[in-house]
Amino acid sequence: MMLDSLQALPQGLRDAAYDNTAAVRDSAVKLADFEARSAALVARAAGRLDQRFGPAERQVFDYFPSHAGAPTLLFIHGGYWQMRHKNTFRFVAEGALARGLHAALIGYTLAPQASLTQIAQEVRAGIAAVRAHALEQGGSGEVLLCGWSAGGHLTALGLDCEGVRAGLGISGIYDLAPIAHTYLNQALQLTPGEVQALSPLRLAPVDKPFVTAYGTAELPQLQAQSLAFSRHREGLPGAVVAVQGADHFSILNALAEPQGVLLEELMGWL
Repeated sequence: MMLDSLQALPQGLRDAAYDNTAAVRDSAVKLADFEARSAALVARAAGRLDQRFGPAERQVFDYFPSHAGAPTLLFIHGGYWQMRHKNTFRFVAEGALARGLHAALIGYTLAPQASLTQIAQEVRAGIAAVRAHALEQGGSGEVLLCGWSAGGHLTALGLDCEGVRAGLGISGIYDLAPIAHTYLNQALQLTPGEVQALSPLRLAPVDKPFVTAYGTAELPQLQAQSLAFSRHREGLPGAVVAVQGADHFSILNALAEPQGVLLEELMGWL
């Protein structure tokens, strides 16, 4: 399915094209597993949790220090900019820590409490705060920025931030125009200006390595988003990775595992 074909569909099909929860029938089980693995990581790792980088409730980050002089893997959670919480995804730091990297996760205010413009600004502030904290903790100050779903979109927007060495977008959204025609826009209320200014696919690509990843068992629109963005970045450093058999949730294991294909690909750009 091409991205520009969505608007011609009936509303129900437009909505279904981006409904990952309905598409992955055991998504609730997978999310519960993420919660349990995240709690287990917190119990055994020396993390600094909920460090504040702004006044809003969700303007906090988690930080897990590791080897002196190592880069930091920084993860941005998804949830279509309007649900989920960073705490659910702390488990993604497992592989990075096992490989000697520092690891961090940032939160951000969700829509409709914040516009997407405001969310993007908060994420940029969070990236800067994590980098400063990494330097204080003996890290190199280099950031491997990564995010999943809406977090993949925010990763692409944050690729130009100071200290970001490379980015990884996992099942990301890179053109907001289709989103504006689905149920997701009820909370987002995207303006035409935001669709243009906040769609990585409509902006000049950043000349830093970026890995675009998607699962072969994901919704066609999600795969189309990633493939379109990889074409947009043709000729620039990076890669496109199709994780075989992965759905929108199980794909995160390819980052969380120490030898996961997405962690390996991202670290390859150090």
